[in-house]
Amino acid sequence: MNDLEIARKVKLRHIEEIAETLGVERDQIEMYGKYKAKIPLSFIDREKGARSKLVLVSAISPTPAGEGKTTVSIGLTQGLNRLGKKATVVLREPSLGPVFGIKGGATGGGYSQVLPMEDINLHFTGDFSAIEKAHNLLSAVIDNNIQSKTSSLGLDPRTISWKRVIDMNDRALRRIIVGLGGTTSGVPRETGFDITAASEIMAILCLAEDLHDLKIRLGNIFVGYTYKREPVYARDLKAAGAMTALLKDAVKPNLVQTIEGNPAIIHGGPFANIAQGTNSVIATRMAMTFSEYTVTEAGFGFDLGAEKFFDIKCQSAGLSPKVVVLTATIRALKYHGGADLKELTIPDCEALARGLPNLEKHLENIRQFNMTPVIALNRFSTDNEREIRVIREKAAELNTAFAVADLWARGGEGAEELAEKVVEVAESDPPTFNPLYDWNWDVKKKIRTLATKIYGAEHVDYTPQAISDLKKISELGLESLPVCIAKTQKSLSDNPALLGRPKDFIVTVREIEIASGAGFLIPITGNIMRMPGLPASPASENINIDHEGHITGLI
Repeated sequence: MNDLEIARKVKLRHIEEIAETLGVERDQIEMYGKYKAKIPLSFIDREKGARSKLVLVSAISPTPAGEGKTTVSIGLTQGLNRLGKKATVVLREPSLGPVFGIKGGATGGGYSQVLPMEDINLHFTGDFSAIEKAHNLLSAVIDNNIQSKTSSLGLDPRTISWKRVIDMNDRALRRIIVGLGGTTSGVPRETGFDITAASEIMAILCLAEDLHDLKIRLGNIFVGYTYKREPVYARDLKAAGAMTALLKDAVKPNLVQTIEGNPAIIHGGPFANIAQGTNSVIATRMAMTFSEYTVTEAGFGFDLGAEKFFDIKCQSAGLSPKVVVLTATIRALKYHGGADLKELTIPDCEALARGLPNLEKHLENIRQFNMTPVIALNRFSTDNEREIRVIREKAAELNTAFAVADLWARGGEGAEELAEKVVEVAESDPPTFNPLYDWNWDVKKKIRTLATKIYGAEHVDYTPQAISDLKKISELGLESLPVCIAKTQKSLSDNPALLGRPKDFIVTVREIEIASGAGFLIPITGNIMRMPGLPASPASENINIDHEGHITGLI
């Protein structure tokens, strides 16, 4: 059976029952039908949450299809519950772009899924829509202010980088002209669309502590300059209040369940290349309030989402994880060892061995944060014992805990070995997490630290535009913000063609964007896509619905 067929066979527990397993009464949740609900922020208890053991699931550098961090996170949570630990998984919400594009949904797979998968993958509780509306409200207010003759702030359209967003892959919207049609239709200028997951408001929602903090952060969004070279923020346009009002429900985390009936909290969905790539601080705190173990994941490889989880999210929210699970797959290691994408299911121990330096580098990176790693080999049906033995021997050589996670086929039962390893590390008084850099360091020093220590670069170059951006950041007094480096997920470097563990390369910073609302700077390296396009045969071609409302083709 495929994922959807497996999900359909499950008899879901009413969401009221799931809430009760957390200790939340039925009349205290806000239900969206029988199987989805929002949890009020008033339940967050930081003192109780401090006793929860936070587990981060990350991965080696992925193949284009991803290596199953979400499946591992869900399976591990089910495995922990099977061991008698009270565990909750906390995940990001899927974006419709990948759902209808090339990757499909983001609710796990096989017998390690969160349910109801159709609802979660399609519209869920409307959070993405609310974020989209709040973002586009600011876009409309900006253009209205440029047009206005009575309340204009004198915005210089040439300095505005704020675009519009839509939760769909649509390459035709990347660059557009607005304001055509004469003087009553606005001032013509070039702009474009990003996908909703790349919106700064998504990043803000996922770092906000509460509704009040959310409004302050929205007001801090940098919009551009006036013709007099004065900075303009969203608060100057009096937009923050209305934007926050649109997000009053979206700020509350969503409660669903795993395929084995364990609680799952899903909230927010920022990209891991242009943003921090992890679920909301609010959702993480909520899960920690109710759970002995809280399992969460960070997007792409450890060099992207996990680094930002530690240096941005944990620093901002004061979180201290206990253990890192590094997801690896035999197909990804063979890919980084030079095997062709079309041949990754063919046994090839030589290519696998050549790809192991990528695994080794990610383990080194985990230890740079003073964290103890556990390798989770996400097993596929095409894996063979000889290949598994190669990785097991490498883990032993590196003195690293290792477990085969047969999660797709066996769910929590296939994760028990991994869960035991995680518990062993988490309950052995692990060392305290340390960030890699101090936010107060010089911006160039922060970038250089990540480029050399995490990516393995020899040097960092800056284009004239990036140097100009550094000057602007200094003028605005934003040098103490952390850096959220945007780079390819396909390589440890900024060049997607450099697989494995590249060395002696130079990272080039093209420009540095300001996300002052989210509270970080975004050095851009390489060509980062914030509005993906659909493939030649998008996944949407296979999705359908019958006259009884049964959806098919959703993966």
